[in-house]
Amino acid sequence: MKLRYLFLLCIVFLSFVKAQDENADCIILEDENSIICKYTHERVSEDKNITIQWIEPDNRISREREMKIPAFHGSVYDYRYINGRAKGEWTFKVIDEQKEYTTTFVIE
Repeated sequence: MKLRYLFLLCIVFLSFVKAQDENADCIILEDENSIICKYTHERVSEDKNITIQWIEPDNRISREREMKIPAFHGSVYDYRYINGRAKGEWTFKVIDEQKEYTTTFVIE
């Protein structure tokens, strides 16, 4: 019983620590023909506006969106379909006030 409690406590602690990091991350779900990208930020008490950019391998911005993160929310998601996307290394960029967060992924 104590081991289970300690394990759950560690999971909760690590989730909290991870939630405090500001970062961008993407995952490719080939079986669902989807690319899902997530931006995580420190929760704040007011709405926050960010800009999301999907940058193709040739550095062309193929999509740019303004998104509102509601107060006290810790993340926002955006997704696109794989089919029809250029092959190569893509960049997912988030502009949050004066800071930029990026991650890359490869479409083969």
